[in-house]
Amino acid sequence: MLSVLFTALFAVVFGLAFCFFGYRVFLVLLPIWGFFGGFWLGAQMMALLFGTGFLVTITGWVAGFILGMVFAILSYLFYILGVALVAASFGAAIGAGFMAALGFEGGFFVIIVALLCAIFVAALTLVMNLQKYVIILITAVGGANAIILSALLVLGRVSMGNIQSAGNAIRPVLSDSFFWLILWLALAGAGVVIQIISNRTYTFSKEQFQEGWS
Repeated sequence: MLSVLFTALFAVVFGLAFCFFGYRVFLVLLPIWGFFGGFWLGAQMMALLFGTGFLVTITGWVAGFILGMVFAILSYLFYILGVALVAASFGAAIGAGFMAALGFEGGFFVIIVALLCAIFVAALTLVMNLQKYVIILITAVGGANAIILSALLVLGRVSMGNIQSAGNAIRPVLSDSFFWLILWLALAGAGVVIQIISNRTYTFSKEQFQEGWS
């Protein structure tokens, strides 16, 4: 029980920081986000391809680590590519999460949907020059998701095992109750509005990104 409370506390602190202040800290965390985004994408693709649980095989760990390192290095070297890769991982997570909520557990169809969502979000980010707003959206949605998950963990509606077997943190929220989905979207919407207002005149650039990591 203590470990669950500790995990829930960490999740809610992390969630609040990212939901309402995510754009400001994204500069420092881009390569880290890149690693975890690539790690999740590699491991999740292996789980969907072979029909196994998330990170239950060595193949999943190896694929996740390799893709995570590639994403992290590219995110460090190329700011705009890093944003696109994180956006792609976010799109894939949304696609896979909604497919799982609809009852599609794995297979090539789910992989195709996840990849199409990843490509769409990444392309939209680059073509429309929406880096700032995509960062705000990703951090707000991810932060809100962490807040809801912390509540579900404390209330005993989900367990760490449920999250691991689901393969992403979005599916447990979508699968539990329509109420949690509405609350998640409301929190994410509030986070987006607050971040847009507070960062109206603030935009970091490639040069600032490189200075932050030099």
